[in-house]
Amino acid sequence: MTPSPLLLVAHGSRDPRHAATVLALREEVAAALPGVRVEVGFLDFCVPGVPQVLERLAAEGVRDVVALPLLLTRAFHAKADIPAVLRAATAGLPRLRVRQARVLGPSPLLTAALERRLHEAGLVPGDRSPTGVVLAAAGSSDPEASAVIAAIAREWRRTGWCAVRPAFASASLPRVADAVRALRAEGARRVAVAPYVLAPGRLPDRIARGAAEGGADVLAGVLGAAPEVVTLVVRRYESEAAAAASPEVRAALGRPA
Repeated sequence: MTPSPLLLVAHGSRDPRHAATVLALREEVAAALPGVRVEVGFLDFCVPGVPQVLERLAAEGVRDVVALPLLLTRAFHAKADIPAVLRAATAGLPRLRVRQARVLGPSPLLTAALERRLHEAGLVPGDRSPTGVVLAAAGSSDPEASAVIAAIAREWRRTGWCAVRPAFASASLPRVADAVRALRAEGARRVAVAPYVLAPGRLPDRIARGAAEGGADVLAGVLGAAPEVVTLVVRRYESEAAAAASPEVRAALGRPA
C-alpha cells in the first residue's frame, strides 16, 4: 500500500517570501520522505488553498491524508481554524479521510534550529555566556500559546545564555524592542534576537524592526527549512501515519508493525 500523502498546512501571507520559504521546506521534506507525496495548502492569501488541494487529491483517488499544521504553538489556528477548514473541505468528499497531526512546537529540535540560525548570524560558542537572547514569537491572544513561549525561554536559558526573554510581535507583551532594552539594562554585553517563526511576512518584519529599534547586536533569520525543522516535520508525519497504518504501510515508513 502507498503511504498517506502529507499535506503541509501553512498560514499564508501577501509577502511572496512566505510562500517561497514554505515551498522550500516542502522540497526538503519530500526529499526526506521518499515515496511519500508531499503537498502544501495555505489558509489565506496564497494558492493553492487547503480545500483545493484536498479536492484534487480526492479526485485522484486518494483516500487518506495527513494534514500537518506548520505552526510552532497550539494556538487558535491549530485549535479552531485548521480543524474548521478541514471539516468544511471534506464535507463533500465522503471517501477522503483527513487526520490532523500535532503542531511542530514545542520541541528541542526547534530550539536547535534557533541555535543554528543564531550561529549563522554570527554568534560563536564563546558568545553564549555574555549574550542575552530575545525569543521573538509572532504573538497570540491564546494564553496557552504565550505560556509555551515563556516555558521555552526558561528552558533555553539553562543552556548557558546570559538570559533568554520572550517577546512578541503582536497580541502579547513585551514587544521585541522592550525585551532587547531590558536585557541590556540587566547587564547583557550582547543581545541577540531569535525569531521563533517559520517564514517571512508582516510579523517577522515587525520583529526585525523591533530588534533594530531596541539596538540588538544580532538578528537571526527565520527558521525556514532548517534541517531540524525538516526532521521534526518528518517525525510528526510518521507518528500520525503509523498510528493508523496497516502493517504494510508501517513497514514502508520504517516503523515496526
